[in-house]
Amino acid sequence: MKKKKIAFIGLGVMGFPMAGHLSRSGYDISVYNRTKSKASKWINKYKGNIFTKPYLAANNADIIIICVGRDKDLLEVIEGPNGILQSAKKNSIIIDHTTASAKIAKYFYKKCKKKNIAFLDAPVSGGQSGAENGILSIMVGGDKKYFNLVKPVLSSYGKAISLIGNSGSGQLCKMVNQICIAGLVQGLSEGLFFGKKSKLDMDKVLEVITKGAAQSWQMDNRANTMLSKKFNFGFAVNWMCKDLSICFDQAKSINVNLPTTKIIKGYYEKIRKNGGNRWDTSSLISLLK
Repeated sequence: MKKKKIAFIGLGVMGFPMAGHLSRSGYDISVYNRTKSKASKWINKYKGNIFTKPYLAANNADIIIICVGRDKDLLEVIEGPNGILQSAKKNSIIIDHTTASAKIAKYFYKKCKKKNIAFLDAPVSGGQSGAENGILSIMVGGDKKYFNLVKPVLSSYGKAISLIGNSGSGQLCKMVNQICIAGLVQGLSEGLFFGKKSKLDMDKVLEVITKGAAQSWQMDNRANTMLSKKFNFGFAVNWMCKDLSICFDQAKSINVNLPTTKIIKGYYEKIRKNGGNRWDTSSLISLLK
């Protein structure tokens, strides 16, 4: 059976390897990136076609995948002058991997539906390493019919792929994810700092506590690098500040207080102000003295 034609919009830290997995899986893939040099780098590594405008990449595609930065970027690449809705065909499916607001997901779901185009909000978790290794968690909001159709495509770079609920549910799930990560990384930072200042052998400490109730992905993958003050492992403080701002906007709309998350966002803002905007999120430990 002929593989579906896919357009991939956005070749950043996450999108670059995700689109690469699709190419290696044999899909007929066209890509677009705002920075042309990244698109050129991608095409030198993978098989596919590059285009200079989103609507050109999306022309005649069965599935259009987006992985950009913010709500405003989504507005530009979907309904801007060169946006994909200029060329997207009827019965095509748009999958949005951007971490964005639930509000904009619902907006595009309704707008696309009027054009007989499906829209799924599908933010991801797992960071750069998850994207490169094809083991991302993908949380999806939208219609089950279209989720079932695209799940085999998503499995090219996703390990845990779940339909959470109606449109916007994927984005809301990602907010839960980011709130949990913020608190977890702060707790891990304080624990590691406490142990180090107590002059414990932290290798021995981690060897035992990673087998108990304190175990987490962050502990398994970031504890040693945090102790070594290495913060160049993907998801940047800049993006975490953006994501947490989305969480607070949503929390305000549903009258929910996030006291601990508010404190930790302040810590991330401090790191950003001090020049650590490109450090990864485990850099919270750098504030402890």
